[in-house]
Amino acid sequence: MSTSALRPELVEDLEFRHLWFQETGTGLRQLLREEAVTAYIGFDPSADSLHIGSLLQVCLLRRLQLAGHRPIALAGGGTGMIGDPGGKAAERPLLSEEQVRANLEGIGSQLERFVDMEGTAVAPALLVDNGRWLRQAGLIEFLRDIGKHFTVNDMVGKESVRARLERADVGVSYTEFSYMLLQAYDFLHLYDEYGCRLQLGASDQFGNITMGVELVRKVRGAKAYGLTTPLVVQADGTKFGKTEAGTVWLDAKRTSPYALYQFLLRSEDAVVGDYLRYLTFLDHEEILELDRATAERPEGRAAQRALAHTVCTLVHGADETARAEAAAAALYSEDIGDLDEAALLEVCAEAPASDRRRSELDAGLSLVDVLVDSGLVKSKSAARTTVRQGGAYVNNRRQSDPERVLGRDDLLLDRYVVLRRGRRDYHLLRFG
Repeated sequence: MSTSALRPELVEDLEFRHLWFQETGTGLRQLLREEAVTAYIGFDPSADSLHIGSLLQVCLLRRLQLAGHRPIALAGGGTGMIGDPGGKAAERPLLSEEQVRANLEGIGSQLERFVDMEGTAVAPALLVDNGRWLRQAGLIEFLRDIGKHFTVNDMVGKESVRARLERADVGVSYTEFSYMLLQAYDFLHLYDEYGCRLQLGASDQFGNITMGVELVRKVRGAKAYGLTTPLVVQADGTKFGKTEAGTVWLDAKRTSPYALYQFLLRSEDAVVGDYLRYLTFLDHEEILELDRATAERPEGRAAQRALAHTVCTLVHGADETARAEAAAAALYSEDIGDLDEAALLEVCAEAPASDRRRSELDAGLSLVDVLVDSGLVKSKSAARTTVRQGGAYVNNRRQSDPERVLGRDDLLLDRYVVLRRGRRDYHLLRFG
């Protein structure tokens, strides 16, 4: 492939986006500027969907391909049977073969949406499963041919292992201890089969990546490279992951487009600039302008809105993003009555809800009473005051009459009434 097909600004783009975190050795910048490189990123099939923390790496594959390099997405059908000790305080539960196969199918279909594997790109991407070669490796041959190149001293010095060994109550099993050898072997196999010279991953993979680089050097006498990116973290510094509460998935069945949109829209000012760099393909000037808007007019939340729109579109498409934006706008407007049932329940998903009898509406259900019963206010006197002052809403319509009663005409979709006090306190009434 001629170097004229390459975009030499890839290195500068990665540096601008803070994606050039750690590298092994020297010479990688020059290599990426001058040659078309085959590079890979591994994805752990411990769930049937990737999550928001994985999206940085998925986007990185796409950035490589757009720059004329050949990306390989490696799905760990072999290593997924073992489990990576990195980033975990305790041993991972072992998955069954059926679970691993199902998870591979799920993440494989997602990866195919982000990179071109059909041959229309300058460098078509590959999706490979390391189970294809790891399951064929004989134990004795593996220990002789691969294990002999590494000392236990080196292995226990890696952060992923050392952190566990320092905890006497947990430790690390020989199974997980072997993980880094398998990952190193992946790099060697991909070097042999596809000429892969670069492995990329998050910063918590740096120790494993360096072992692969060393294995290629020792066994083939060739120079290989490693590059890591920062972890995608929240404002408090905690890592996004698959086993933490509130995981944000890329699968719409697990995390709806609306929920993804809202999650990104709520990004804090301290991290939104990083998210724009990591997870979008906005150009540099657009991102810098959004940085300025966050610094000078944070109340406008322009960066958060751009992030939510761009990432939701990337993951779920323009139509789903438009639906999410319409639902988000309806949450605070009288248009809430135009939503279908799925969208209404979605926008009210975080609000408390209660069930009432439909017959109560025939007799006239006091607004003051339901405000108290719902917990939006503490007493009837407080409810009357809230209504008089214009702080109570029925289906996002401001109320002013303390004697107001709810009737069947107030039902949305013939079943629901949305109560609100002030700007953010909601309650969903369900009538049956």
